[in-house]
Amino acid sequence: MSDAMMSFILVATLIGSLAIGLWVSVALFLTGLVGVLLFSSAPLTNVLATNIWSSSSEWSLAALPLFIWMGEILFRSRMSGDLFSGLAPWMRSMPGGLGHVGILASGIFAAVSGSSAATCATVAKVAVPELKARGYDESLVLGTIAGSGTLGLLIPPSIILIVYGVAAEQSIARLFIAGVLPGLLVIGLFMAYVSIWSATGRVKTPPKDPPMSFGQKLKASRTLLPVALLIFGVVGSIYLGLASPTDSAAVGVVVALLMSWLFGDLNWRTFKEGLVSATLSSSMIAFILAGSAFLTIAMGYSGLPAAIARWITDMNMSHFALLAALTVFFIAMGCFLDGISIVVLTTAVLLPAVQASGIDSIWFGVYLVLVVEMGQLTPPVGLNLFVLQGMTGRDILYISKAAFPFFLMLSLAVVFVAMFPDIVLTLPRMMYGG
Repeated sequence: MSDAMMSFILVATLIGSLAIGLWVSVALFLTGLVGVLLFSSAPLTNVLATNIWSSSSEWSLAALPLFIWMGEILFRSRMSGDLFSGLAPWMRSMPGGLGHVGILASGIFAAVSGSSAATCATVAKVAVPELKARGYDESLVLGTIAGSGTLGLLIPPSIILIVYGVAAEQSIARLFIAGVLPGLLVIGLFMAYVSIWSATGRVKTPPKDPPMSFGQKLKASRTLLPVALLIFGVVGSIYLGLASPTDSAAVGVVVALLMSWLFGDLNWRTFKEGLVSATLSSSMIAFILAGSAFLTIAMGYSGLPAAIARWITDMNMSHFALLAALTVFFIAMGCFLDGISIVVLTTAVLLPAVQASGIDSIWFGVYLVLVVEMGQLTPPVGLNLFVLQGMTGRDILYISKAAFPFFLMLSLAVVFVAMFPDIVLTLPRMMYGG
């Protein structure tokens, strides 16, 4: 059987499985099963057992459930309210006023959450009713929170960067530090859009609040201190080389539990809810990764990754042409799959071709997260859109329209990191060399 026919059978099985509504993990296992049975004489049970064990026993994966649990703990604490009250005094004099608070709060919470949905839901819980009550345009409020919620995928500790690091066999610490400057770039683009759009009078903003003295602003910002300490303890320990991502995640969980207890938010109900939710999310991701590892073996037997790598290399596409094609491809996938599924499905297949084209694997990981972020804002499966729909009762088309300008800002961020790759690579080179 030719490589082309084997590849077609695998792709058709995978697409057909997803089309009939099977879970992504089940579709991966089913496609891998077809590949091993048709294209290999290897014993199925041995291949299945070995790959499930190897994919689930990676030490770096231990950080994943811990970071998810930390985010669940903070989601059920007073953290989001403290973020809003601490940031609001500094934003009141800017064009767009408190419309910027949701963006900055999302950026900060992303640094202790690692999840886009958790970031979006946590900030929306406080910011949406507060800003609407103050008279801010609802479309702008929902758009900023939907867009800035995607920062949970990029700003470390990012769950999806951990998944990519394991799948691509790249340093998670390098990926984390590589995401910092692009994350700040996205925050800057979002704030610039809100400022310009508000200054032109295109959206309704209430009159500016009375000015506050510098001392009053500092006093109001004391509520940010616990968040800052948690960020420094978790992320700073990784960057300073004091702890691995897994070690810092464990410390983060302990500190988050302690903070939640001191704030009076920790009780048996919230503890159990956070633990159960983290367990369900972690199990889902682990199941997807196990299916991906099994499918990767099947694709290896079929020769699909090598064939795609040769095909892309033979086309002699420039970097920009290749990235443009991949961006359209990932955005299309984002309309139907969640971000983690996209990363798992594509990394093993595309990475050989990307590396053959001379693209740095760390840079590609951050680029991939950026385009996956765009998928969080595209119907019909934009996760952030569903989060806001559930919290506000607004229909998905209204929220999609509100989020569209921030989709464009993410597109602009992709253009910037493609034209200036040092935005991604400078910090990893400074801290780790190479």
